[in-house]
Order: sequence, then structure tokens, then C-alpha cells
Amino acid sequence: MLVASILSELTEAITSAVGDYGLYAVFLLMLGDAVLPANEAVLLYGGALASGAFDGSVVFFGQTLEEGMPAYLGIALAATLGSTLGAVGGWAIGMYLGRPFIEKHGRWLRVSPRDLERAERWFDRWGRWAVFFSRLTPVVRSVAPLAAGTLRMPFVPYTLITLAASVVYSFGYVAIGYAVGSEWERIYDLVGFAEYAVIAAILVGAAWLVIRHVRRRRRPTQDSPGV
Repeated sequence: MLVASILSELTEAITSAVGDYGLYAVFLLMLGDAVLPANEAVLLYGGALASGAFDGSVVFFGQTLEEGMPAYLGIALAATLGSTLGAVGGWAIGMYLGRPFIEKHGRWLRVSPRDLERAERWFDRWGRWAVFFSRLTPVVRSVAPLAAGTLRMPFVPYTLITLAASVVYSFGYVAIGYAVGSEWERIYDLVGFAEYAVIAAILVGAAWLVIRHVRRRRRPTQDSPGV
């Protein structure tokens, strides 16, 4: 109950910031999305704000973006840029400060040594694809940048893949918020259940691929001559 109350208050503070400061709040909040437990609320509420469901304006360097597509694009682009830069910051922490720093200060980053170890194993198995899909997956997305850094993934490929995932993630969630408008909170309440569903699907898919790989290695080669 205490955790739920804290998350509720945090979500309210986040939506108030987006409502008051629009584009700037979206960028800054998504910049810290690796450690922010309610970043989906930023995108959903931002989309609802862009649709005109709430009072508030989307301002960019003193110019107010019109409700509708201009405001939607502004919110989504700000979220994409903030999310990408935040993920690059997480990569830098893993690359230059390393595992000892993360293990010591992981509670501030919402990452445990066990989480980091799991992410590293995932990266070892799936390579660069792990970056893309982990950045689309709730919960796992906060660990991915740190793991990519500790595994010393090259900067340019990591950034390009992260940018692609951020585009899908940000534009997708903002579009959902835009579509449902004032009902965005009902969608946000479902995100928690969706997190477990997505993680379960990933685990099932990974297990299936491993079983398939093992079976292929054990299967006798048909072309080999009989004894």
C-alpha cells in the first residue's frame, strides 16, 4: 500500500509537471527514464495533453504548438530525444564507472546486481538485438543501458539502435495517450499487468529458441554415411 501510494503521488507530480511545462517537462522526465518508475505516465499524459483533453499548452521556444498533430509530434520527439540521451547516459555509467559502481549505487538506479547479471547474459546470447527489444520492454529497459556499457558495446551502434527503439516506444505510447485522451489513467493502470505479460512472453520465446537450438545440435546429420 505504501509503495502504491508513493507511485500514485509520483504520477500526480509527473502529470502536473507535464501539464504546466509541456514539452520541456517531457524531455527532462524522459531524460531520467532509466530511474523513473512512471515514465509511461509521461508519454500517455503527454499524448492526452496533445489531443486537447486537458488544459495546458505545448510550448517550444516560446511558440505554442497547436493541438492535434503538431502537439503530438512535439511531445513524441521530445520524449524520443530525452529517452535516447538518458539511455546514452546509462551506457556511459556502465562503460566508464563499471560494475563496481553500479553494484554499490544500484538502489539509486533501480538496478540490483542480479538484474545486471541477467541483462548481461541476455546481451551475450542475443547481441545487439537485445538492446532494441529491451528498450521496448517495461522494467528491463532501465537495466539495458547499464548492461550495454559494462559489456563495452560500441557507442555508435548502441546509440543508433537505442534511437530506433526510442522512436517506437515514445511515438507508440504518446499515440495511445492521444487516442484515449482523458481516459489515459485507465490505460496506465493496465501497464503494470502488461509488464508481466511482456516479460513472460520474452522468457517463453527465449526458452523456445534455446530448445530449438539444442534439438538441432542433437539431431543426427542426414547427410552422414551410415555405419
